[in-house]
Amino acid sequence: MAIDIRVPSVGESVNEAVLAQWFKKDGEPVLKDEPVFLIETDKVTLEVVAEADGVLHVKVAEGDTVAIGAVVGSIETAAETEAVVPPAPVKKDLKPAAPAEPAPAAADPTPEIEMVKPADTPASADRIAAEALSPSVRRLIAENHLDADRISGTGPGGRITKGDVILYLERDAAGRPDPGETAAFSGAPAGGDEPIERKPMTPIRRRIASRLLAAKQNTAMLTTFNEIDMSSVQAFRGAYKEAFKKRYGVSLGMMSFFIKATVTALKEFPEANAFIDDPDIIYHHYYHIGVAIGAQRGLVVPVIRHADHLSFANLELSIIDYVKKIQENRLELADLEGGTFTITNGGVFGSLLSTPILNMPQSGILGMHKIEDRPVVIEKEIVIRPMMYVAFSYDHRIIDGREAVSFLKRIKECIESPERMMVEI
Repeated sequence: MAIDIRVPSVGESVNEAVLAQWFKKDGEPVLKDEPVFLIETDKVTLEVVAEADGVLHVKVAEGDTVAIGAVVGSIETAAETEAVVPPAPVKKDLKPAAPAEPAPAAADPTPEIEMVKPADTPASADRIAAEALSPSVRRLIAENHLDADRISGTGPGGRITKGDVILYLERDAAGRPDPGETAAFSGAPAGGDEPIERKPMTPIRRRIASRLLAAKQNTAMLTTFNEIDMSSVQAFRGAYKEAFKKRYGVSLGMMSFFIKATVTALKEFPEANAFIDDPDIIYHHYYHIGVAIGAQRGLVVPVIRHADHLSFANLELSIIDYVKKIQENRLELADLEGGTFTITNGGVFGSLLSTPILNMPQSGILGMHKIEDRPVVIEKEIVIRPMMYVAFSYDHRIIDGREAVSFLKRIKECIESPERMMVEI
């Protein structure tokens, strides 16, 4: 019996997906619950598993766009597999023969190059005379016994310059061909065209591009900056990290501190937790914090719901769970919806300072950056402290400059004195 493999639904707003990758080839056996293929929409990537043991038959190629519910392949179950198994040895017989063919193919270019390598003195002399090369260029070519026809000229009218000859000698010493020589022997265009590769944008990348462009065009975005002394948080983590991990099974990271500090600031400045739904402003009395996570196929922002009700441990566990989902392509559309504010941490990639772009329709986004030891003045003395620049991008249509600066300052106060978050002052 053959079981159809269909593209599953990933959300009401998604009507099609790209079949990004088959994990098995046509005719290969698959096991029940084993990942068979990967689909990609403009919001999520999702692995689809086999419903039964059997042999896979592929009907749709990688890279094709398919409708939700479409049949992309089938699995022949054990009852019919017997008829499919005999051809397998044929594939094994073909494999040893494949490596034998490249040997003559690899040798083919050599005779062609050998035929051209000997210098054609008359042709070279004609070219030198025709192009009226400078004495220094002519001498350099003669001293190194070069063929002028092999050297690409960059001077006026394609004339060979002394720099062209020196570059040719450097490439020859490094074992790299001259661009003109490569074009002559490989069939590449000789007119200076460089090799390129054209790939279609993935649905996620197209979605990211359109949302970022919309944020720039449809909001009055502005960014304010501040810096935070991370000494207290580092000391706090150092004192309790072992006990915390032993009790909860997870490390105490930086993000949970910033989520807690952000929620504290959002409660004081509700405009940062609001949306514009023209001509109205929608204020949210809940705190769904999106945490930007860089994935292989693009940036995704899963949402931690009701972050104000979660402990430090629950926040860290939520982040780890989302990271695992992303790595295993199990992230669902519901995980990305409903956020009221976003935090992004470019510091994990080494960013010192950046301007984050709003995650529409949200009105604010907090950017964290790397921690760096810097000299600062404290009580009229210069000391070295671990400092972090932070950035708050906001929609100026709803948030005024004073509120934006005060919002970021409140986050700074909470991080520099984490005990304030514990007693909510």
